[in-house]
Amino acid sequence: MEQEQHRPYFFFSYARTDFEAEDAFVNQFYNDLRDELGRLVGAGVRVEELAYRDTEQLRLGDDWAEKLATMLGRSRTMIALYSPAYFASLYCGKEWTAFRGRVRRHHEDTGELISALVPVLWEPVEPGDLADEVNKIQWAQPDMGEAYARHGLRALLRTAQAGAYEQVVRVVAERVRDAAARRLGELPEFDLGAVRGYFPPPAAPPVASAPGMVRLFIAAGRASEAAAEGGSRAGGWYGAKPWHWAPYHPPTQPSLVARAQQVITGAGHATTLEEVDTALVDKLDQAREDSQVSILLVDPWVAGGERYRTALRAYDEQNHPVTGVMVPAGSDDPADGPGRDALWAGVRDVFRRNWLRRSDLEHLFRVKVSRESFDNELTIMVTVAQNKLMDDNLDWGDDGGDAFGFGPGGGPDTGPAMPGLAIPAGPPGPRQEPARVNRGLPGSTDLPHQSRGKDTAAPLRGEKNHDH
Repeated sequence: MEQEQHRPYFFFSYARTDFEAEDAFVNQFYNDLRDELGRLVGAGVRVEELAYRDTEQLRLGDDWAEKLATMLGRSRTMIALYSPAYFASLYCGKEWTAFRGRVRRHHEDTGELISALVPVLWEPVEPGDLADEVNKIQWAQPDMGEAYARHGLRALLRTAQAGAYEQVVRVVAERVRDAAARRLGELPEFDLGAVRGYFPPPAAPPVASAPGMVRLFIAAGRASEAAAEGGSRAGGWYGAKPWHWAPYHPPTQPSLVARAQQVITGAGHATTLEEVDTALVDKLDQAREDSQVSILLVDPWVAGGERYRTALRAYDEQNHPVTGVMVPAGSDDPADGPGRDALWAGVRDVFRRNWLRRSDLEHLFRVKVSRESFDNELTIMVTVAQNKLMDDNLDWGDDGGDAFGFGPGGGPDTGPAMPGLAIPAGPPGPRQEPARVNRGLPGSTDLPHQSRGKDTAAPLRGEKNHDH
């Protein structure tokens, strides 16, 4: 029984501002859900074993971040109270990401997928404002009612729609009971403050002060090649030239290159375009010498093929700090199964070094870029490359930048790895074993939006600017 006390049926994740604004309603839902769950699981379970919420169970002197991390790692499910405030909260993002990572790790280790992260719509949220990873999780079902799906649970409480409200509570409690019965694997101790959450989304870096030249390089298939393969390739629409490639359907511009050029010129820059060839590395070096940045647009279906493999591997083996790479996921690409694994394994094989950077905050290597995120990802990538180019042209003096943390004395390549959770941004591949430091997880990798080093932006609970 002692062990079970440390595995509550659900962890209650909510935005502090929602609690402060409507504390009676948030409290009512928490209590009603806990009581309904108690009725479902039977009288043998004590109240404190049913749920965990920080305002009830943190005691004087507790290390709140450590306690939250412990309970996130042990609770059987997590209730996420979705609202605009929730997705603007730094620590809600950390909690969501940590628990999502735990579900994924269990799936990878056992092959069992448990729907233990249970969203509850508190207030309506625009789907376009959410990260792709959040949108993957269904937050409503028919028996929860149309009013809930349109207006959220808070509106049902405010308008005294008791029957509709009680139905949602019952559905959520049943979901918690069923998921809790499947015994999600526990998560070892970790540092919640070091987790980089999926939300709020990172702000775009400041725009470079002056326009510049952006050189576009394209590696993509041709219609003739697709036809020769019997039309089996699902990489999108192909034309006579690689720059006719359109992986997103229906295309909003004639091709991906046309769309990329529109984004770049809209930001005030000029562009050039050419196909990737064996002289790619020399061209990238020359572009940097000419104070130009470069972007590679790579079709994952041909990345490992004979035409481009040598050039792309040569790029991957060297350091090109003002070059970005984008590998879109086409609308018709396989979402799962052997086809998807083979596709992204080919990309991973070509970009062996850069594959490890695919979730870095530096934002210069991005794979599986969706139609919805392409314009924003490209804008950020060009801006980051331009800013790095400006830094590249500064005279740092004799220390080569060491005093500023850019050189071998203290840069991200030499500092300790930040502990995090294993949430792969691509298909499963050979596991990497990073350095284990502080309270990092055994065999962990970086989270999306996770940087190397200390997270200085994390406020302390109880401070005025704490937004959880």
